[in-house]
Amino acid sequence: MKNKNLAFVLLSILMCLGCNSKPEKKKIEDTSNTIVVLTTNYGEITLELFNDTPKHRDNFIKLVNEHAYDSLLFHRVIKDFVIQGGDPDSKNAPIGKFLGEGDLDYTVPAEFRPNLFHKRGALATAREENLTRASSAMQFFIVDGKVYNDSLLDVAQQRINTMTARYHVIKSKAHKPLFEALKIASEGNDEQLVTKLNDSIQQLAEAYTDFETYTIPEAHRAVYKSIGGIPHLDQNYTVFGEVIEGMNVVDSIVNLPTDENDRPLENVIILSTELKNR
Repeated sequence: MKNKNLAFVLLSILMCLGCNSKPEKKKIEDTSNTIVVLTTNYGEITLELFNDTPKHRDNFIKLVNEHAYDSLLFHRVIKDFVIQGGDPDSKNAPIGKFLGEGDLDYTVPAEFRPNLFHKRGALATAREENLTRASSAMQFFIVDGKVYNDSLLDVAQQRINTMTARYHVIKSKAHKPLFEALKIASEGNDEQLVTKLNDSIQQLAEAYTDFETYTIPEAHRAVYKSIGGIPHLDQNYTVFGEVIEGMNVVDSIVNLPTDENDRPLENVIILSTELKNR
């Protein structure tokens, strides 16, 4: 009987301890995407940044928080293609000045994702040709694009694979010196040598087959055939967001008259950028 009483007391103590303990809270991960409102002198463009591309997302958030884009221009505008901005040299740049070569002193590692592609309204990063396909720290573009049919998409698919082959060629040990020579010629504005070296690299790329070729998914084809985009840039430039409001503003900008360098004849100014909650 005493043993039974002792067991009952111990059980009661354990039950009381259980009553006083707090239930463990499950950590709820925030899966919502970041929203950025980009205000221009033509209106507001609301952007959604994808969590699938965290390096680009975090870099863009950092620049927005630093107000790095405030007062910069959309310096490159091409109808049926893109509006491009983010060149730090564009701040207070006089009308007609050639722009597009400014940047910060770092790049962002490429983040190609099979579900992210250059549909109309996509937000992506510009980049110079480099051995890792890393993105510009600051320069970005918003896709205007055009509608494609199947035959044009087949051509775009071939262009994707040629660009990918070119990347494999220039980073290969055997042909890397060609790329280094191209960079030097480009920096020295030796246009004749640039053309010659580019042609050599392109010939090598067209014959290169030691890589996994890319096929545009049917779901992406359906989008390109309905709302349009720029399919030949897929898997070679990082898409890290999209326009969710304000494509009418993008349309207004992309239809502006431009000079021979695709710069609008009147400044398109990014007045401010701001992070927003959903």
